[in-house]
Amino acid sequence: MAGMQSKGEDQRMSACLAGCKDAALREILRTAALAALAAGSILRGLYDKPHQITHKGAIDLVTEADVAAEQTVLAMLRAAGGDIRFLAEESYSSYEDLPQGPVWVIDPLDGTTNFAHGFPFFAVSIAYAEGMVSKVGVVYAPMQDELFCACLGEGAWLNGRAIHVSGAATLQASLLSTGFPYAIEEEVEGVMGALTRLVTRCQGVRRAGAAALDLAYLACGRTDGFWEINLKPWDTAAGMLLVSEAGGRLTTYTGKKYTPYVPEVVASNGQIHAELVGQLADFSRENS
Repeated sequence: MAGMQSKGEDQRMSACLAGCKDAALREILRTAALAALAAGSILRGLYDKPHQITHKGAIDLVTEADVAAEQTVLAMLRAAGGDIRFLAEESYSSYEDLPQGPVWVIDPLDGTTNFAHGFPFFAVSIAYAEGMVSKVGVVYAPMQDELFCACLGEGAWLNGRAIHVSGAATLQASLLSTGFPYAIEEEVEGVMGALTRLVTRCQGVRRAGAAALDLAYLACGRTDGFWEINLKPWDTAAGMLLVSEAGGRLTTYTGKKYTPYVPEVVASNGQIHAELVGQLADFSRENS
């Protein structure tokens, strides 16, 4: 890069790219960030307009914004070239066979229900992975104009500034976040059991409705821990890299290795991880 800024980049992108020393990943990060910013611009433009809402489930919504943002992302990633498959929420959502090679993992609008109700907590999430290992992650919150980026082995940034997880040393000193699955009626006992267990053992629990942003907020130290079940790969593939590159840790509820293709995640600043896993192990899907 040598300090040069390409057309369409802004200063915060340039700072992230300068921190990514691997030339190939740097170009992938540039492509992902530009696509996320473009999709975010679409979401911001449609935010206060009447929405065309359809349902994938009783409370699982899709709007015209999801589709428009995803089309923009896919077009920009295709234009960048490379033999990379897609895993995207609205149009390439099948992953019965776990990916073995390069793959873009895309959520064009994480937090659709929030968007549809005018609640400004939602994001575009784009990850580049090789197999199940995320190597580039971008999460863009358009209403806050916050661009989170991470590059494997190089760190994580928010609007060009290096970020790190919090220093909270105990669960009691921590602010946590969580989410509820769309099929909550089938999971309510375990979900509420875990919430009841933790809400009395920490400083507070936030449930804002966009897992990619929950993980981004954990990465930059705004929260200290996060847990949820039944997330999809596009919900966490970018956010998990933000957390790990910012010094955090991710596992299953029982402390086993986490990938975006397992049905439960615990993420933390690392210091409270053992305590958090200790409280959540009883609610693991591995025990069912």
